[in-house]
Amino acid sequence: MSDQNPYDKLGVSEDASFDEIQDARNRLLEQCEGDAKSLELIEVAYDAILMDRLRMRQEGKIKVPERIRFPELRVQLPPKESPTPHEQSPAWLQRMLDQPTPTDILLPGAWYLGLSTISVFSQAAGDQVLQLALVVGVGLSIYFIKRKEGKFGRAVLLTLVGLTVGLIVGGLIASWLLPQINLVQLSAEQFSTVLTFMLLWLISSFLR
Repeated sequence: MSDQNPYDKLGVSEDASFDEIQDARNRLLEQCEGDAKSLELIEVAYDAILMDRLRMRQEGKIKVPERIRFPELRVQLPPKESPTPHEQSPAWLQRMLDQPTPTDILLPGAWYLGLSTISVFSQAAGDQVLQLALVVGVGLSIYFIKRKEGKFGRAVLLTLVGLTVGLIVGGLIASWLLPQINLVQLSAEQFSTVLTFMLLWLISSFLR
């Protein structure tokens, strides 16, 4: 039986359509249910017909429906979709970045905007106003991070890092930038204070 023509095995002619071949295969599988040897021979004959049809198609002798493929391809899983850019970002970055609500962004932003305005227009009051504004800004940062994450120690640590980086970087930028653009009535201390408030706002809103 193994030497039998695969078309004869399925009981179809060599010019049968794909649907006729498919129906014959399914009918024989139902008839031979429970007979492992016969089921295997039916599948072998069916795969042989598919291979023969593909060969004839490649030679331009027949046109085979697109749904016919090599037998081994019928059991392959579809390729996995490539991850999105967000999924490709490092795990440590995903752990640090938060997806804040509009309130988490706008409420701290309003406070720090107010403090920045006070700092810019506080020339007459001197450094005391700037120091007081920084104290309030630090307290607000700790409060907003603690309210969002519930971790006081982490809130203090992130705030201190933001305060230190803001003042140092702000001072360096101010010493280089202000003389070039010649901004009137804006000292290096005011510039670094405003930059610190911007950094504290970013930390309290977008870090977790």
